[in-house]
Amino acid sequence: MLTTDQRPAPRRQAVRSRPGERGAAKLRPVASPRPPAPGRPAHRSATAKGGSYWLLVVLVVVMCLIGVVMVLSASSITSLTSYGTPWHYFVRQWIWLIIGTGGFVAALRVDHDSWRKPARMIMYVTLAALVAVLVPHLGMSAYGASRWLGTSSVQIQPSELAKVALVLYAADVLDRRDGNGSWLYQAGPVLAVLGMLVLLVMMQPDMGTTMVLISIAVGMLFAGGLPAQNLAVMGGVGVLGLVGMAKASPYRWQRIMSFTHPLKDAQNTGYQSAQGLYALSHGHLFGDGIGSSIASYGYLPNAQTDFIFAIIGEETGLVGGMFVCGLFLTLALVGVRVACRAPSRYAALMAAGITSWLVGQAVINIGAVVGVLPVTGVPLPFISFGGSALVISLFGAGLLANIAKLS
Repeated sequence: MLTTDQRPAPRRQAVRSRPGERGAAKLRPVASPRPPAPGRPAHRSATAKGGSYWLLVVLVVVMCLIGVVMVLSASSITSLTSYGTPWHYFVRQWIWLIIGTGGFVAALRVDHDSWRKPARMIMYVTLAALVAVLVPHLGMSAYGASRWLGTSSVQIQPSELAKVALVLYAADVLDRRDGNGSWLYQAGPVLAVLGMLVLLVMMQPDMGTTMVLISIAVGMLFAGGLPAQNLAVMGGVGVLGLVGMAKASPYRWQRIMSFTHPLKDAQNTGYQSAQGLYALSHGHLFGDGIGSSIASYGYLPNAQTDFIFAIIGEETGLVGGMFVCGLFLTLALVGVRVACRAPSRYAALMAAGITSWLVGQAVINIGAVVGVLPVTGVPLPFISFGGSALVISLFGAGLLANIAKLS
């Protein structure tokens, strides 16, 4: 057993002396490791840190590929009848998908904090575009609605831009006003902008996008700490307002109420809902096979857009429909995880808003097809045929992926 004098001296870390110094170098204190943030695990591997990011990318890629296949299957007969080729919608979907992929990559590579400054300007441009849609000879109308700007070959839908504009604006306002004043002071600008957006969108009219905008605002206000009681009261007032605006138009009110019993007026107001239910019933468990749906032969209006989930149910059955629902459920869980682990409050609010937007829109679309919600005409994110909707959805997913890389 070694005595105290015989024990080896403890090893000391060699420290380089400064230039010009001679003799014994002074030991410098070593910086202690940075403590983990409250609520986060002390040790997180790089793989665990990027898990949400890669899962999100895989989800978006899978849903986009499903969309390309199902758009071709749902639109080939209609495209052949109208344009003389079965590839018209399929080719256009690929073009929009390529443009949307560019938007996804751009949003992924730009730091999310960079969107703070232009958030207000984006909102002003969006409001101006929504007003321009309502101006005669500027806005383009179809099916009794005026929702587009552009030419006959290239059209943009400003109401789609309103979704990402609301996310960016609300995240900036709620973050800057956090802890300052009452809840009304913090949420006031968001509610005011939401009111203007809802009014302009309903004048188009577009009930579906209005519901998506409200779901975005509710999700962000809840994530921002708005009292649940106040949120419930505002939600009730909002529902009453929507009912009042819907009742102002007899056609819109009949279409909304037809979801309670679509088969009662299956040849008129409930025609689309009834045909969607017929398509789902034909699919049974495993479906009739890709390209074998009866509904795509012109029986189901907007089969490649608003009611593409009915084609999925008919051709892939209950299994395929549940798989698509599972993809959006996973997207919801990933979005919540990203929001909870976001590097800042601003990023968390953005993640909450984008998740509420994409998942809420999917719930509204699928709910309308299966008959539990009114038919409002919103596309299924990443899967339905569409230009502005697909590009803006991919841009929003890119913003979420940028936050996920840092979460």
